[in-house]
Amino acid sequence: MPALLSIQDFIDQGGPVLWVLFGTCLLMWLLILERALFVRIVWPARAQKLVDQWNARMDCSSWRARKIREATVSEGNLELHALLPLIQVLVALCPLLGLLGTVLGMIGVFEVIAVSGNDDAQAMARGVYRATIPTMAGLVVALSGIYFTVRLGRLADRETSRLKGRLLLHEC
Repeated sequence: MPALLSIQDFIDQGGPVLWVLFGTCLLMWLLILERALFVRIVWPARAQKLVDQWNARMDCSSWRARKIREATVSEGNLELHALLPLIQVLVALCPLLGLLGTVLGMIGVFEVIAVSGNDDAQAMARGVYRATIPTMAGLVVALSGIYFTVRLGRLADRETSRLKGRLLLHEC
């Protein structure tokens, strides 16, 4: 329970933009997990099915067979890279949401200064501190997302190359 209270306190300090950032983070991580599970669990069976279909062909060396092989590899590549552009957009969106939270927080600080004057330095410092929380949160989420997006992209590229190697051109 204390962890939930500290998370609630953190979100209260950062403002309502942190809720949007939290939703973006949640969606990003769900998509990352979906891609990881797809590559680890679903893709091996799918790749084996594509290889079996290729090996069952009567013609494996003509121009038409080469084009079919290229199309099969391309379709596999699209399946492996699906949703990665959306994840990249969410990663890029996180720092921008953090910046939005900071701007909104600074507007609140300036409003306090305008209403009460600028003689309370502690109140201003507290307001600036609260305004920078969304930027920090957005950057942390984005950095973690960048790492896994790059890893998933490399894994998808490797699996595409592996599929291409398994679909050999030969006399059937």
